[in-house]
Amino acid sequence: MTGQWGTPAPYGQQPWQPVPTSQSVMRAAHADRERTVDVLKAAYAEGRLSAAEYEQRMASAHQAATYGELSTLVGDLPSGPMATPFGAPVPATFMQPPPLPVAQGHNGLAVASAILGGLCVFTGGLTGLPAVITGHMARSQIRRTRENGDGLAILGLVFGWLSLAGWVAFVLLVVAVASSGGPH
Repeated sequence: MTGQWGTPAPYGQQPWQPVPTSQSVMRAAHADRERTVDVLKAAYAEGRLSAAEYEQRMASAHQAATYGELSTLVGDLPSGPMATPFGAPVPATFMQPPPLPVAQGHNGLAVASAILGGLCVFTGGLTGLPAVITGHMARSQIRRTRENGDGLAILGLVFGWLSLAGWVAFVLLVVAVASSGGPH
């Protein structure tokens, strides 16, 4: 008599035979046992299991060989993972959140900020404040929607802030000249 993979079976045991591929008898992987352990930890932390029951189920989870054994350990717990065979959907509770989609094209406010910032050179800095406002709004939207155009928003912000600094320096110069009594 031979055991699994042609090795001799121990005395009194039947040789290894393939089992039907239903969910309850399908062999569990280490990752499946760890997922079940995570559910048990959460249930214990929420007060759904006593310390003794938690210890007993943890020991059983580490020794479980099939999905059926794992599912009996968490079947009475809310949002516990029903052990799923390879290829079956994983409950949403245990899945990573999907990545946010990356939008095509550039954020419209970022483009506007870059254009307004570039126009600061030709308008004497009059478009600086709108460039700063649209630049900050664009960066906020870009962080939220993951659109392209962060560089354009920064370009508009740089030109906008430089023009505003130029206007502040000009006003301070005019105030200083006016307070000194003006030119004689």
